[in-house]
Amino acid sequence: MLSVDAIDVYYGNIQALRGVSLTVEEGEIVTLIGANGAGKSTLLKTLSGLLKPKTGKIEFLGQSIAGKPAQGIVKSGISHVPEGRRVFANLTVEENLELGAFLRKDKKGIETDLKKVYDTFPRLLERRKQMSGTLSGGEQQMLAMGRAIMAKPKLLLLDEPSMGLAPLMVKTIFKVVKEINAEGTTILLVEQNAHMALSVANRGYVIETGKVVLSGPADEFHASDEIRKAYLGGH
Repeated sequence: MLSVDAIDVYYGNIQALRGVSLTVEEGEIVTLIGANGAGKSTLLKTLSGLLKPKTGKIEFLGQSIAGKPAQGIVKSGISHVPEGRRVFANLTVEENLELGAFLRKDKKGIETDLKKVYDTFPRLLERRKQMSGTLSGGEQQMLAMGRAIMAKPKLLLLDEPSMGLAPLMVKTIFKVVKEINAEGTTILLVEQNAHMALSVANRGYVIETGKVVLSGPADEFHASDEIRKAYLGGH
C-alpha cells in the first residue's frame, strides 16, 4: 500500500532522514520505534506532505505522493494524527469531528461515521458541545483520532498516541487502534511505548539518527535481547 524508497529529508542544512526505505502492506499495523529525535515524526510529516523529501520516492497505492501538497495527500486516503493532538481548541468537539470530514461529500456516510466515533469514544458524545481546549489530554487524544477517522482514511498515521496519558487511558487508546485496524484501516504507528506498540503491530522498524537500522516481525523484536535492552527497558 505504501512504499518509501531511499528518502532524504532536511530541516534547512540539517539532515533529519538518511536514505529511509520501508513498506506498509494493506491491513497491517506497522510501528516505528526509536529514541526521541531519531526522525520518526519527521517521517510521518513527510508522508503527509508537511515536509518534502530532497531525494527518494514515496508511493501510495501505486501513485507517487512525494512532494504532493498535504490536502492532496488527505484526499488520496492518508490521515495524520500529529504528536501533541493539535485539536482546534476554540471549536467544540463536534465541530472538530466535522472538520475531519471536510473533503467528503457523502452526507449519509458522514453521519454514520460520526455515530461510529461516538460509539467508539462515548466520552466524546458526552462532551460534544464542549470547547476542545477544555478537554483532558486523554479526551483530546480521542478527539484527534476521531477527527482523523472522519476523513475515512485508507492509511492512518498515528504519532505518539499514548504520550502523557495515564496507563488506563493508554490501554483504551491501543484497544481502539486494534479496532480501527480490524475494521479495515491500515496503520503506521510512531510510539515511545515500544512494549505497547509491538503488542499490537504486525511488523516494526527501528530508526536511529535518521536511518532505518532494523526491521522485522513484531514478535521477533519482542524476543530480541538487543531491542529489549535498547527500547523495552531490558524486561
